[in-house]
Amino acid sequence: MARVVGAGLISALASAALGVDCAYADGPFNFSPFASPPAPPPQASSDSPPAEAAAQPGAAAKAEPPRVRNDNPRTTASGFDPEALERGAKALREISSSPHGKKVFDVIKKQEETRQIEFTSKGAEFKAMQAQAETERQKVIYEEQKKLSQQQAQIKSQMARYEDELARKRMQAENEHHRARNQELVKMQEESSLRQEQTRRATEEQIQAQRRQTEREKANIERETIRVKAMAEAEGRAHEAKLGEEVNRRMLVERANAEREKWLAAINTTFDHIGGGLRAILTDQNKMVVAVGGVTALAAGIYTTREGARVIWSYVDRILGQPSLIRESSRGKYPWSGLFSRGMSTLSSNTSKASASNNGNGFGDVILNPSLQKRIQQLASATANTKSHQAPFRNMLFYGPPGTGKTMAARELARKSGLDYALMTGGDVAPLGPQAVTKIHQLFDWGKKSKRGLLLFIDEADAFLCERNKTYMSEAQRSALNALLFRTGDQSKDIVLALATNRPGDLDSAVADRIDEVLEFPLPGEDERFKLLKLYLDKYIAKAGARKPGLFSHLFKKQQQKIEIKDLTDDILREAAARTEGFSGREIAKTMASVQAAVYGSENCVLDPNLFREVVDYKCAEHQQRRKMAANDE
Repeated sequence: MARVVGAGLISALASAALGVDCAYADGPFNFSPFASPPAPPPQASSDSPPAEAAAQPGAAAKAEPPRVRNDNPRTTASGFDPEALERGAKALREISSSPHGKKVFDVIKKQEETRQIEFTSKGAEFKAMQAQAETERQKVIYEEQKKLSQQQAQIKSQMARYEDELARKRMQAENEHHRARNQELVKMQEESSLRQEQTRRATEEQIQAQRRQTEREKANIERETIRVKAMAEAEGRAHEAKLGEEVNRRMLVERANAEREKWLAAINTTFDHIGGGLRAILTDQNKMVVAVGGVTALAAGIYTTREGARVIWSYVDRILGQPSLIRESSRGKYPWSGLFSRGMSTLSSNTSKASASNNGNGFGDVILNPSLQKRIQQLASATANTKSHQAPFRNMLFYGPPGTGKTMAARELARKSGLDYALMTGGDVAPLGPQAVTKIHQLFDWGKKSKRGLLLFIDEADAFLCERNKTYMSEAQRSALNALLFRTGDQSKDIVLALATNRPGDLDSAVADRIDEVLEFPLPGEDERFKLLKLYLDKYIAKAGARKPGLFSHLFKKQQQKIEIKDLTDDILREAAARTEGFSGREIAKTMASVQAAVYGSENCVLDPNLFREVVDYKCAEHQQRRKMAANDE
């Protein structure tokens, strides 16, 4: 019995040692060497020792009730579980008390060995599962890294493709921009070359037309010269025939001889006296000194008098004379010339009134729109009443296309209002430079000396009264403009300022503020053109051969050949007025002057409807060509 107990103890200790070696504390399998094994699943086994032992009634009776497994056993400080040792000791006591102890021990030992084998196989499976899990984890990590590297490579390739596409688009846009700019440059160069070619052709055509016109005028002048020369030769031959008579020849010879003898006697007597005086001077030293001194004093006096008179005259001209800016004036150049100028102006006003009464026009040779003419007459009456009541004058602005009668209307306005007028051009101010300010002040000082009042008419006013912020405007022009603004800052009782311009928008705002009345001079209508044609027909054609009244005009001027007018009715003039639409008054005057030249160039000096229509057609075509050239320049 003691031997059986010793053998069981040894087997228990061995099993305890084996249990310690096969324990896995950190894994899912935690087995205690002395813990009761889990109940095996119910299975039919014929050779199982526990079944045999359980079949014995004594073992079943002595078997204890199942104990609850303690997954958290009590341990000592060194980690040893005494409960397992207690179960081992209890098992030894049971084995020793059992009659079949050795069999029980063998069964327990086999069970323990089987359990240890199962534990070993499970540990190997667990290690295999851990290795497989580690392999799977490494595989997953590798796959993730591979996917990450593939995604990074794909992203890099996409970024490279995107950057390459952006670069291509940028280069394409730059190429398109360069191509468009090159096309614009080529187009601009082509347009510039076309404009230059058109300008060159227009200039050549104008030069050719001017050359043809010059050749025609030259031919007309040559014909006129030949005609005048023939007439002069005929008159000379007639005069020589009259003087060729014998009586006249003898009388002329006798008279010439008498005159010759008389002059010879006078010359001899004079030279005798001069020779005697020279001999007396040369023989007497005192007389010679006195003569030389007298001649020297006489020369010095003449030189001094001449230079002094020149200085005094320049001073008088600067103080009393007309300013240099004035191109035309109804006043005399000097105060003492006012009587003659007034007499001439009275005479001219009487003749102009007579012509106005004959023409049925109260404004002389100026043909204007009826409403505009009525407005100017009202302004003339208002200006005359303003002068009589010593009230300040009102400044005026005339604007419109060139050649519409602005200057002529200003003259008539001054004449009908009883004022003197002075005409200046804005283009004369810029060449004066720094002297322009002084000249403008002299002009206004001279204008204030007029007793009747002065209408100062500035033609082409935009030449120096333009906006002061223009880049091309010089400092001298700005100073001249400031000087005029200073002199016209207040309403004047002596000077009426009348400005004329083709571009009123270019005037300075301060100049426009000085203007009280604004008058537009449009192109003449059909009725006005008809009146202008009749007026210049009478002036250039009907009265072309008539002499002007004068005392000696019949002695110094030859009688011109009169022009004969045939079948030129008012209907033809109205037809010409309808065809000359867009013509200014100056262009109509030039048209009638061309008609006069064409008549003088004809053989019989007769104006008929065919010649008149031919000249009008030519001038209309020339007018259209000028309009096309102006449109191309714009």
